[in-house]
This record gives sequence, structure tokens and C-alpha cells, in this order.
Amino acid sequence: MTPLEQIAPTFVDMAHSIVWASVATVDQNGRPRSRILHPIWEWNGTDLFGWIATVPSPVKKAHLAVHPEMAVSYWTTTHDTCAAECLVEWYHDDDTRVAVWEKFATGPAPVGYDPSIIPMWADGPTSDEFAALRLSPYRLRVMPGAVMIKGEGETLTWTVT
Repeated sequence: MTPLEQIAPTFVDMAHSIVWASVATVDQNGRPRSRILHPIWEWNGTDLFGWIATVPSPVKKAHLAVHPEMAVSYWTTTHDTCAAECLVEWYHDDDTRVAVWEKFATGPAPVGYDPSIIPMWADGPTSDEFAALRLSPYRLRVMPGAVMIKGEGETLTWTVT
């Protein structure tokens, strides 16, 4: 079993149980900006990808144009944490946007939700206000809260070599 095969399912389980992530991008001057987003992750046994349904705001577009990377960090009150550092690609084509919309609309609770509840997405996945970001992680970290609080368990990390 590869290191990614060992960590990816644990990462996805924890990320999907926490749902909301602090996400950071960096502008052309190296200044970070963070926001809260709601990624959904896909692990097929070989590859791990995340998808974010989002508004293609001028700030996100400008940041990702110069630094196409994103740090994604999850935390919950039990101090379970997981993080992914990723390469990011915008998808504006209708086929991908419809597919990502459906990933969220049919996703398992609590990570799945109906995207049409977002007022600016009332026109559906082909609206100008809806875009998809694909996350390709190059580093993952998973730390159950018991590692920090009780010294039990282990922190898992994986980095592309």
C-alpha cells in the first residue's frame, strides 16, 4: 500500500465529517487571504481530488492566476485537524460545472447539499456566478485530536516526492 493509499481515506473521512474548511490563497505580492469554503473530495483508490463550488470572484481569480495553489485546513472542537496543500484549476465549462453541481447535490450528508439554495446560483450550474475549482493535493496531513490532547495515536502526512 502506498503512503497516499494509507492517508487518503482517513483524510476524506475527516474532511467530510468537518465539512467547512479555512482556505488560503496568495496574491501577487505574497499576501495571503483566507476564506471559508466547502470542498468535496473524491478518492478512487489511486487518485485524490477535491472540488469546490464557488463564485469566481475577482480576488480568487487574481490570486489563482499568479499562484495556482491553495491551502485547505479543517478543524473541529475535538481538535481533529486535517489539511491539504493543493494545485488548483478553474473549470468554467458547462459539462464540468454541471458535474460538480451534481457531486454536491447528490453527495453524502453532511458534505452534500443542494447548491440551488445559494441565491446567486438560482439559475443553476451554468450561471456566470458559478464555477468549479479542482484541487490536486501535493501534501496531506491528518491529526486526530487525541494525538495533541492525550498523546495517543499518530499524525499522518503525505507529500508528493
